[in-house]
Amino acid sequence: MAGLALAGAALPALAASTLPGATDLGAQGREATRRGGPLVLLLSLPGCGYCETVRRNYLGPMAAAGEITARELDIGTDAPLRDADGTMTGARAWARARGLAFAPTVLFLDAHGREAAPPLRGLQPDFYGAYLEQRLEAARAALAGPR
Repeated sequence: MAGLALAGAALPALAASTLPGATDLGAQGREATRRGGPLVLLLSLPGCGYCETVRRNYLGPMAAAGEITARELDIGTDAPLRDADGTMTGARAWARARGLAFAPTVLFLDAHGREAAPPLRGLQPDFYGAYLEQRLEAARAALAGPR
């Protein structure tokens, strides 16, 4: 019985090691804002250990728990991407056009693809969770509008 409990406990960790890909920032941003938050977009590069840490230890578990809507964009590829304005581009070109070349970078986007909070660049392990929460709170407040 204990073996089954341990095997079941490993399933959320496995699910948390991946994030769905960003394919349509407009539709995915609207989905996120309908749920009351920003689209949390992880910009990653192949073989980036820090990206894996952010995905596995922070964004993946939060997304699996339904706390955030998160997607990942590999900015080292030309994977097709529909921007929030409906234009088709590639992941690398989209990031380059915005001056985003550093990974990991986490963006907090509204339904129109605009930043709802400042980006979170790099990985500061001691304080990363707090920095992430601060950005999420700022993004949610910006999406809620003035009170």
